[in-house]
Amino acid sequence: MGHSYTPGLRVAPDALVRRERRLPLKGEVLAAVGDRVAPDHVVARTELPGNVQTVNLAARLSVDPAKVAAHLLMPLGSTVRKGDVIASAKGLFGFVTNSADAPADGVLESVSPVTGQLLLREPPIPVEVTGYLHGQVVEVLPGEGVVVEARGALIQGIFGVGGETFGRLVRATATPDEPLETTHLRPEHRGAVVFGGRYVSVATVRHAVQLGVAAIVVGGFDDRDLREWLGRDLGVAITGQEDLGLTLVLTEGFGPIAMAARTWELLLAHEGKVAAVSGATQIRAGVLRPEIVIAHEGAGGDRPAPADDRGSLELGSAVRVIREPDFGRIGRVVELPAEPRALETEAMVRVLVVEFADDGSRRTLPRANIERIAG
Repeated sequence: MGHSYTPGLRVAPDALVRRERRLPLKGEVLAAVGDRVAPDHVVARTELPGNVQTVNLAARLSVDPAKVAAHLLMPLGSTVRKGDVIASAKGLFGFVTNSADAPADGVLESVSPVTGQLLLREPPIPVEVTGYLHGQVVEVLPGEGVVVEARGALIQGIFGVGGETFGRLVRATATPDEPLETTHLRPEHRGAVVFGGRYVSVATVRHAVQLGVAAIVVGGFDDRDLREWLGRDLGVAITGQEDLGLTLVLTEGFGPIAMAARTWELLLAHEGKVAAVSGATQIRAGVLRPEIVIAHEGAGGDRPAPADDRGSLELGSAVRVIREPDFGRIGRVVELPAEPRALETEAMVRVLVVEFADDGSRRTLPRANIERIAG
């Protein structure tokens, strides 16, 4: 029988998870090695420089740019409030006084004697990095952040949008092949990570946002609904920075696809526990998967993670396509040619033949374009 190996989504009941929690620039680290942290525990903080506002004082005061500094009412470095008068000058024949006020709160940073422009720096923007997981700090990155380690259940999705969040796991549908409808969502789901079903519509997602749901984990979603929700085509960028009101993780792909039994059962086994969720996804170079992590209570990080042999690929294996033009389609392996074959690009690569579940069609694909799934 043909046999191969391909990477796949991890659905592990016991995995060792390590995540870097790093600031975008140097700052203050607030946690030490050995500290226990929670998803909302601030482990590092810094301040981003505030935005810069420009004020054309030469034009506002009707004076020569080289003389603008002499008309400031307070020295450079002073803190001002929006609307404060910061400079003034007598107009023609001294009958009129021209003045300029601050366009925002901030600090008077500099004045150009060439252009007559004043630069006002708005207050710094605070940035905090949280622990993300219920875990333990195992490494400190001086001035940058920490590495948090946790042992628990790990479920990777195929696609996600939205940032990091956390909440209590709540089942919304009775079975993994039931659509997730607006009627399944209730006010008590506020702040929860809701899972269940083979499909969710954009209308249901928007209803979840109104209720304050933290995240939705579901089998499938329509790519047209995704464009409507985002208001744009996603392209090939990394997701995870969208401000959408909740995080959405697809465990199977695009379209109505029942959640894999293994994923459903693992989520069900941890219902009521707190899950950390990230929608960050990158499909191309440097694959990044959305994830759900449910840390074991009181578990240490010294036990090795159990082996996961789901990468073993053979005839009949359930697989999912992870690259266009068939991204997200599911099928089974019907051929595993031993010799490399030429693609349309004339590249010689190892391939397999997949029979798709949706229409029974078959397609020859590079093995690097698929991943094995449970089923």
